[in-house]
Amino acid sequence: MKDRIIEVMSSIHEAKEAIEINDLLGLTSSEEYRELCESLEDLVEEYIIFKTKKEKYILLKNCPSLKIGKLSLNKKGYGFVILEREEDLYIPEDMIHGATHDDIVLAEITRQGVKREGKVIRVLKRDLHDMVGEIYSYKGKFRLKLDDDKKDLIVILSSETTKNLVEGHKVLVRLDKELDKKKYLGHVLKILGHKDDPGIDILSIAYKYQIDPDFGSEVEQELLDIPNSVNEAELLGRTDYTKDMIFTIDGSHTKDIDDAISLHMEGNSYVLGVHIADVSHYVKENTFLGDAAYERGTSSYLADTVIPMIPHQLSNGICSLNEGELRLTMSAVMKISPDGVVESYEIGPSFIQSQKKMTYEAVNDILMRDIVAPGYEPYVENLKLMNELAHLLQKKSVERGYMDFALDEARIVQDENGKAIDVVVEEREDGERLIESFMILANETVASHIYHMELPFIYRVHGQPKSEKVDDFVNLVKILGYELKTKTTDLTPKTMQRLLLELDEKPEFKILSSLLLRSMKKAEYSKDNIGHFGLASRAYTHFTSPIRRYPDLMVHRLLKKYLVEKDFSMSTISYLEQNLVEVAAHSSEREVAADQAERDVDDMKMAEYMESHIGEIFDGVINTVTNFGFFVELPNLIEGLVHVKTLKGDFYNYVPESLALIGTNSKKTYRVGDMVRVVCVSASKETAMIDFELVGEENDRSKK
Repeated sequence: MKDRIIEVMSSIHEAKEAIEINDLLGLTSSEEYRELCESLEDLVEEYIIFKTKKEKYILLKNCPSLKIGKLSLNKKGYGFVILEREEDLYIPEDMIHGATHDDIVLAEITRQGVKREGKVIRVLKRDLHDMVGEIYSYKGKFRLKLDDDKKDLIVILSSETTKNLVEGHKVLVRLDKELDKKKYLGHVLKILGHKDDPGIDILSIAYKYQIDPDFGSEVEQELLDIPNSVNEAELLGRTDYTKDMIFTIDGSHTKDIDDAISLHMEGNSYVLGVHIADVSHYVKENTFLGDAAYERGTSSYLADTVIPMIPHQLSNGICSLNEGELRLTMSAVMKISPDGVVESYEIGPSFIQSQKKMTYEAVNDILMRDIVAPGYEPYVENLKLMNELAHLLQKKSVERGYMDFALDEARIVQDENGKAIDVVVEEREDGERLIESFMILANETVASHIYHMELPFIYRVHGQPKSEKVDDFVNLVKILGYELKTKTTDLTPKTMQRLLLELDEKPEFKILSSLLLRSMKKAEYSKDNIGHFGLASRAYTHFTSPIRRYPDLMVHRLLKKYLVEKDFSMSTISYLEQNLVEVAAHSSEREVAADQAERDVDDMKMAEYMESHIGEIFDGVINTVTNFGFFVELPNLIEGLVHVKTLKGDFYNYVPESLALIGTNSKKTYRVGDMVRVVCVSASKETAMIDFELVGEENDRSKK
């Protein structure tokens, strides 16, 4: 029915009542009319058809000036309607019209051009999931100050759920009903703790993104039936790799170890084994434990706090490839030619016993500085052979177009009370690159195998960037005074790789690399294989981290279904064709939520760290310019705002086509990539904001 409705309405450019559409379709019975009305409402919910206030319907694609999307508000008041297949629509502050952050809205385009503007016409759906905030008292009643300050809502709390609360408590609240426009009555679901208690700051952000550290009593009950060690019966039908030299390489604080590696030579060929924890043996479908893993979608790493996808009893215990412990695994063992081509491979259930838990620090010392830590002596030659293979694989990847954006990552260091005491940049050396190369190869091998079997699967995909986004980036590079030789008329991974190589020696490389990455689409999960643009890979999946990513767990289940059980029945294939669409979409959504939570925690903790450094002077680089100032990034990746109002001695205009602030009289220019010296004038953990001002001559405009 839906397809027929869309077909008949495709040529209609004015809204029609349901009975008119009924006549156009030639429907004659009351049952058909009822089905029509239900289908129309479904299409409205799917944002394919728009329903007017007069109960008329029209295809949205036939109304080019109307757009439906999620409203993303900025703390400054303005926002954007996020659109899937086109540029986002800018909404000025006075055109928000009562909408709030994350609302699904109908908007109308009011101005075309390079920067399209619009106005909100109607709120179609408000995101009213459980909310986190701080208790405060107003006229004798408790209210909720939302942690998400972009949501402009008033929440009054029911008195029966606030009896034991005091101002400053952080709570999880469910909204019960709307009292007035943007005013709601809610009740407290959970008391997280007082805002000053250690760890409550991170916990509050976790709950804000529906990341729940509590697995519930049903999961706890199921854990009682899961053994702490592997028994002999579980080894049947699995390949034995316990006699191979197998070890793990991870960060020094890692407890959930889901990948181990092995390597030996057969003639001139390398035989690489990538052995992954068989989480699917313990986390079954249609169980409370399996459902909990699906809902979470991923583990969340928030500063030094880990909220796992599966309980620590499993992630740090029977599922973790701990040193000296017999463990069940899924292995991809690949025979690789001297020129880096996979000649043959085996994929299937196995069991291993890791001989050593290695750290990146110790491995990097061996590979890059010839320093051998005690206990590593028996593994030195094997590690060097692995590094030889890793460099070979990296060379092959670069030849096909792999892009290494070489972006730094910051790590927050906290004291025993959870206070940020340092922010350090993580080093990435040969050990990290070695593991990355081996995991990429295993992921590609598994993905290619199932892809060529033409079976339903879940892929990690990365689409080709939009040409206009890349053009914007190229124009920015030209503004900075650099002429690029690379032509961007044909966008391939090699094109983007050449752009990166051209910029490699420029002083602004790190910023430009980050901006180029932003011009590309975000990787996601999908049932349909479109390849992975950034890796220049024709088929890619996530097979290597089932402890912390649900898609990897799902991939293991599918491998067993296809390669072990040989289940290719029509009922199974039909079910998976439908189910994997939902799994991919949900996993992508949860990944985005975890990433946003991580960024929020980092911003908050960086601000907390800078609260102890107010008045101190730093050198940094301008990485973003806006109409209200510019953001300066310090060497440890902390970022703060220099507000335009603090620039003395002149009036500064924002020139968007130059991505610069330019003085009216002095013509002094501040643009992306400029080095500046700043003083930290304020920092707030509560708002996660850091403010800088220029120091020295840069801010003394009277001398210019």
